[in-house]
Amino acid sequence: MKFAFPSFSAKPADSPASRPRTLDSQKSGAQRSKMMEYDQPLVWVVVLLMLLGLVMVYSASIALPDSPKYANYSNAHFLVRQAIFIGVSLVAGLFTFRIPIATWQRAAPYLFVITLVLLAMVLVPGLGRGVNGAKRWLSFRVFNLQPSELMKLFIVLYAANYTVRKQQVMHKLTKGFLPMTAAVGVVGLLLLLEPDLGALGVIVCIAMGILFLGGINGIWFGGIGAVLAGLFTLVIWLSPWRRERIFAYLNPWTEENALGKAYQLSHSLIAFGRGELFGVGLGASVEKLHYLPEAHTDFLLAVIGEELGFVGVLVVVMLFYWIIKRAFEIGRQAIAMEQTFAGLTAKGIGIWIGVQTFINMGVNLGLLPTKGLTLPLMSYGGSGVLINCIGLAILLRIDYENRVMMRGGRS
Repeated sequence: MKFAFPSFSAKPADSPASRPRTLDSQKSGAQRSKMMEYDQPLVWVVVLLMLLGLVMVYSASIALPDSPKYANYSNAHFLVRQAIFIGVSLVAGLFTFRIPIATWQRAAPYLFVITLVLLAMVLVPGLGRGVNGAKRWLSFRVFNLQPSELMKLFIVLYAANYTVRKQQVMHKLTKGFLPMTAAVGVVGLLLLLEPDLGALGVIVCIAMGILFLGGINGIWFGGIGAVLAGLFTLVIWLSPWRRERIFAYLNPWTEENALGKAYQLSHSLIAFGRGELFGVGLGASVEKLHYLPEAHTDFLLAVIGEELGFVGVLVVVMLFYWIIKRAFEIGRQAIAMEQTFAGLTAKGIGIWIGVQTFINMGVNLGLLPTKGLTLPLMSYGGSGVLINCIGLAILLRIDYENRVMMRGGRS
């Protein structure tokens, strides 16, 4: 007869370790599912930037009706329009979020070609609308569309799609690199005719960044980078007004420059100087009172610096840094799960937001020559806010599909 002796190493029957873990597992699984629906912090950071931008646009534009140019406008004109832009952009973002990334991948070449046509239409007399000597808008009565803003998004999708399709030949000059260079060259020619050198700089950075991340040959990348730098220098040198702006930026405090080509920059720097650490107070800016031109668009950061000080500017910088960092994390995660197009698109969106933010802030702070580029999500303008929201909604969709795949589901 055999006797079964109890094991002294066994856990007591009523110990926590011996209890069934089914209920606990279900609870933790439910919590994980709830947490992994979408990236809530990213959504709140984007909304916070847009709402802060709305407040600052109102502050920067409230005195504009005192000037003859805006005499027929109400004090809340730009506030109301910006609020409408934000509302429409959020709705467009919700709709965009529902579109699978595979659909964007298939549509990328067609969207790129359509935007090229729109860029060409801007140059047609009677179709394009000019503002301050630049012809960059198509008027649809209800709103004005800026095709260069569309191109910033669609060059991300096109470059990511191109890199995936040409992955096997990306190291070759004729098959891998030159076709993309030619496409960007056509875009560049159309933008130079508007002219819009700032948008061209952003688009070139996006395309080159995605090609670099996609594994392009380092020698060709370095070579084309040098060629592009030379071409930009040549374009600036052959344009007297661009050349004058560069020299004015290098020394904005001479009397001739401060009253001429560097007028915006000098008053932007004065605004930052007045703001000091904590600012002069919301609404108390002096520079927005017809001293600083385009305070509600290109130079919104200067008004933030004057009214909210260094602390306010630092908060804005950190919020944008968080978005860019998150975009690269989402892209790296997608590539790790072999979703190369999605990963390159996410990183491309990060490059786009990062480069445009850097240029705008650099211009406001006098680190870069003056260019007409808005601060993403914050500056006044319907096209910019709309396209920014659509791009970030695509980023959220990529993150959502990553989370679904990590749970073992299908996107």
